[in-house]
Amino acid sequence: MIAGGRVFVLPCIQKIQRIALNTLTLNVKSDRVYTRHGVPISVTGIAQVKIQGQNKEMLATACQMFMGKSEAEISTIALETLEGHQRAIIAHLTVEEIYQDRKKFSEQVFRVASSDLVNMGIGVVSYTLKDVHDDQDYLHSLGKARTAQVQKDARIGEAQYKRDSVMREAHAMQEKVSAQYKNEIEMAKAQRDYELKKAVYDVEVNTKKAESEMAYQLQVAKTKQRIEEEKMQIQVVERTQQITLQEQEIIRKEKDSTKMAPWWTCCWRNCHW
Repeated sequence: MIAGGRVFVLPCIQKIQRIALNTLTLNVKSDRVYTRHGVPISVTGIAQVKIQGQNKEMLATACQMFMGKSEAEISTIALETLEGHQRAIIAHLTVEEIYQDRKKFSEQVFRVASSDLVNMGIGVVSYTLKDVHDDQDYLHSLGKARTAQVQKDARIGEAQYKRDSVMREAHAMQEKVSAQYKNEIEMAKAQRDYELKKAVYDVEVNTKKAESEMAYQLQVAKTKQRIEEEKMQIQVVERTQQITLQEQEIIRKEKDSTKMAPWWTCCWRNCHW
C-alpha cells in the first residue's frame, strides 16, 4: 500500500489498484425536510472531504471500503452519508435555530458527519451551510417579524436615546445652574468676608486714629501746660528779680540817705535810750 508514490509491478503476478486521494467538494442538498415544529425547509450545504492518505489506519480502512471504486462512486457514498446526517440534524432543530445560528448548525453537521465518515477512512475537511429556504414563506414571514422587531428595537432605542439625551441635557443644565449658584454663593461669602475684614480693619484704623488724635491732643495740652508753667516760672523769676532789685534799690537809697544825714541823726539811730 503506497500513498502518493511509485512502485514496480510484476506482470501476471501482481495487480495494481488505485484509490483517489483528491479533495472532493460535495453539494449536500436536503429538500423539504420537516423541522422539529413541522415546518418543511430545504437546506444546501457545501462539504469538502478527503481520504486521509497520511494516516495509514484510515488509508487501510478506505482501501477496504472503496478499493476498485471510482472517484464519482466515492463522492456519492460520502454525499449520501452527509445528506443523511444533515437531514437528521434538521429534524431536531427549529427553523429559527437553523436560520439564525448557521454556525451552530454547521458545527453540528461537521461533528456528526466526521465521526461517521472517519470509520470509512474519509476525513471531513470543512462544511458550510450555503442556503436555507422554504416553499411556505415561513422564512419570509420570519424575516418580516425580525425586521419589524429590529425596527421596533430601533424606534425604542431612538426614543431611549432621545430620553437619555434630554435627561443628560437636563442634568447638565442642573449642574450648570448649581455651579452658577455655588459660584454666586462663594462670591457672596467672599464679599461678606471682605466686608467683615474691612469693617474690622476700619475699626482698628479708626481706633488707632482716635488714639493718635487723643495722644496728639494730650501732648498738645501737656505742651501748653508746660509752656504755661514755664511762663509762670519766668514770671516768678521776673517778680523775684524785681523784688530783689527793689530791695537792692531800697538798700541803696538807705545807704545814700545815711551818708547825707547829720551826725546826730546817726547817733540817734544808733543809740538806744
